[in-house]
Amino acid sequence: MKNILRSTFLLLLGAQALCADPVVNLKSLLREMVNRDSMARWPQPAYTCKLASSYDRHKKSPADLEGWHSNNDSSQFIRTEENQGRREWVMMDAVGPGCVVHFWSTGKTTDGIVRIYLDGNKVPVITAELQTLLYGKSFVRHPLAPHTLAVENPRNAGNLYLPIPYASHCKITFEETDPKKPMDPPKTRYFNVEYRTYADGTKVKSFSLDDLKEAEQLLAKTEAILLSGAEPAIDGKHTLLDSSIEPGKETFLELPPGPTAVRSLKMLIDGTDPQDLRSLVLIGHFDDEETIWCPVGDFFGSGVGLNALESWNRRVTKDGSMTCRWVMPYRKTARFSLLNLGQKTIKAKFTAISSPWTWDERSMYFHVNWRQQDKLPTRPKSDWNYITVTGKGVFVGDGLCIFNPEKKWWGEGDEEIWIDGESFPSHRGTGSEDYYCYAWSDSRLFNEPFANHIRSDGPEAAGQTVVTRTRGLDAIPFTKSLQFDMEVWHWADCLVCYAATTYWYALPGATSNRGPLPEEASRPIPLPSPSPTVGH
Repeated sequence: MKNILRSTFLLLLGAQALCADPVVNLKSLLREMVNRDSMARWPQPAYTCKLASSYDRHKKSPADLEGWHSNNDSSQFIRTEENQGRREWVMMDAVGPGCVVHFWSTGKTTDGIVRIYLDGNKVPVITAELQTLLYGKSFVRHPLAPHTLAVENPRNAGNLYLPIPYASHCKITFEETDPKKPMDPPKTRYFNVEYRTYADGTKVKSFSLDDLKEAEQLLAKTEAILLSGAEPAIDGKHTLLDSSIEPGKETFLELPPGPTAVRSLKMLIDGTDPQDLRSLVLIGHFDDEETIWCPVGDFFGSGVGLNALESWNRRVTKDGSMTCRWVMPYRKTARFSLLNLGQKTIKAKFTAISSPWTWDERSMYFHVNWRQQDKLPTRPKSDWNYITVTGKGVFVGDGLCIFNPEKKWWGEGDEEIWIDGESFPSHRGTGSEDYYCYAWSDSRLFNEPFANHIRSDGPEAAGQTVVTRTRGLDAIPFTKSLQFDMEVWHWADCLVCYAATTYWYALPGATSNRGPLPEEASRPIPLPSPSPTVGH
């Protein structure tokens, strides 16, 4: 552990020099990936983040409800190309400078070759069997190519988080390798590719396998840090609240004067009653602005009940210990409070660890918002708003808890993320479980640094489901506004319960449409019978 923490420290020292490095490259991006402080500052160099996906091209406008909620979200490629006698299907074609930051895909077969072409070169910089690449079975290892489920099932999904920077252009293609149908369109190939685009003139060194070999030591350290979840600042001031909070009461924790940043929050409450985790609310004020209002179970990523979680920025253990590692800077003052909206006294131990922070014009406040809607109808199909933000900031993660009274699948709906008032969402996905980095309504649980499926009650898709996602290099900046909607697309006509938590940073003055919801936080949680299956 000492070696891991020392590696963390050395990596973060390297990250501090990132601003002085005029060139974006593989090493600078790997350092950024594990530098939590960088997330709390407006990105430099600035970038936009977009998604290239296989979404149904009938989805053109919310005014056309039938087209907008169509569901043929596979094998929708940009075009086909003939390259050296091969027929290749184009997944992504982006003008840079930029960087591929997250690549997800699944299909009914494992056959297929992915090629990544950079800067107009006719020879791809990467040629690999797609499922091998995204399962961590090639030159990219776990957790940068995480796959926790059995490879023998071709319907499993794979993910690639290795950053692939490029100076001017990136094209990704897919070649069907079924020997019986080499020239036919690929069937049921779903994909989502998230990529950054930097401003014109930004210097980016394009990815090469030689660069990957040269960065081997840094790559290994990055992998170790992502897997260990090592905290970047273990020496800080501990501020403790140990209290029994009666129903309807609120208790407060004042933090040291700024400029300071909270580096870690730790909580332990007596018992594992799901209602306690929902009805005890964490409220955070930074420089007299309330930026956090969220039930503690949802805030720490556990969702409904106590579900074991191991992610890059949050951790929940079986003994009820919960940790949040997002950095929360403030200029002058900060205060946390715990509000008990439940019916019984809750004993909680709450610790904030803080250390100095250099406040500048790029410093951003940390926001967490929560929304729940019970008895949400699945007919007619609709878009359910997680949050709408006005201001300048960066979206860094979210979690979703769903209570489904039916065995049928609830998650055909796509995410729709609209940035700065655009006329069509620059993030339009292919399914709710695809957004949370798995596929095919799979009920198996997994914990990875950037995506987690930690509760699935059953039978089939019924009961409570808890999924969560942390954004690293794929964080989404916005300069004016962000709107995050999730399509409610269920195979059954029924009433469901949705509860979404959103995590975002913003410069002072940003606002959202999500405020306190005490009636929802105190509402009895719908729980299944028999006993649930929870994360392990």
